[in-house]
Amino acid sequence: MKKNIGGSNLTIMVGFILLGFSDLPRLEVVLFLLFLIIYLVILVTNLGIIILIRIDPQLHLPMYFFLSHMSFCDLCYSTAIGPKMLVDFFAKDKSISFTGCALQFFFFCSFIDAECLLLAVMAFDRYMAISNPLLYTVNMSNQVCYLLMAGVYMVGVVDALIHTTFTFTLSFCRSNEINHFFCDILPLLLISCSDTHVNELVIFIVFGFIEMVTISAVLISYCYIILSVLKIHSTEGRYKIFSTCTSHLTAVTIFQGTILFLYFRPSSAYSLDQDKMTSVFYTLVIPMLNPLIYSLRNKDVKGALGKLKNKICS
Repeated sequence: MKKNIGGSNLTIMVGFILLGFSDLPRLEVVLFLLFLIIYLVILVTNLGIIILIRIDPQLHLPMYFFLSHMSFCDLCYSTAIGPKMLVDFFAKDKSISFTGCALQFFFFCSFIDAECLLLAVMAFDRYMAISNPLLYTVNMSNQVCYLLMAGVYMVGVVDALIHTTFTFTLSFCRSNEINHFFCDILPLLLISCSDTHVNELVIFIVFGFIEMVTISAVLISYCYIILSVLKIHSTEGRYKIFSTCTSHLTAVTIFQGTILFLYFRPSSAYSLDQDKMTSVFYTLVIPMLNPLIYSLRNKDVKGALGKLKNKICS
């Protein structure tokens, strides 16, 4: 969507058209139903975990405090994208305003970055719990937890502001059609008629720094966790500790692996059709999987669910 200025040939972009999955017209109904089910599962499971942790006193521990914020981040960044994507499957007008596109990208980027850092905080939390369990609740006090989460969200917002500002000050005179189902940074750079080398450098430096810090913190935390576990003589004790870390390592591997594949490749390797499917995985599938990964392998969460079910049925 373009707007003429003073009857001249100079135009400014006032909106975009999200092409979504228009290249797969025969699968639109199937994809709509599939993504609708996935999004409903995201809403129910993540809201369920947040409420369950809130109401059950036995889950008022730092580990579950961070888990509830992870569910909150999953819920927020999938909601920034999911409803618009579902509506666009059957909408004749697939447009999104310039401001709406910028806001969608800003909220998506904020919570994606927050989740990246939160995974590092959760690894640190596991180290504190395993290395010195008697002082765990003292070292990870409510004040410490709140400060860590404030830092996580602050960095997420600042990083999102940087990327949003650099991206939406570009000129988009080449085309207003985004070959994607949401306003992501790489498809936007492809339709810009400005020089995007600075933007690519900002992605590499800023987001790369967040990824480096996150992955390094996770690796260092787990190195210390392994050293702590080796000091435990009980095989049962070692197994119990490793089982509590498996869920987190699974979430880190899936999430970080997808992010690194999508955003840290040479521009010559970009394939928008392939990237769309990868984006579906980390914007919808991962937020659906995280609650299942954590709840199905966690005895405390399953126990809390059992107690809640008994209260409802009684």
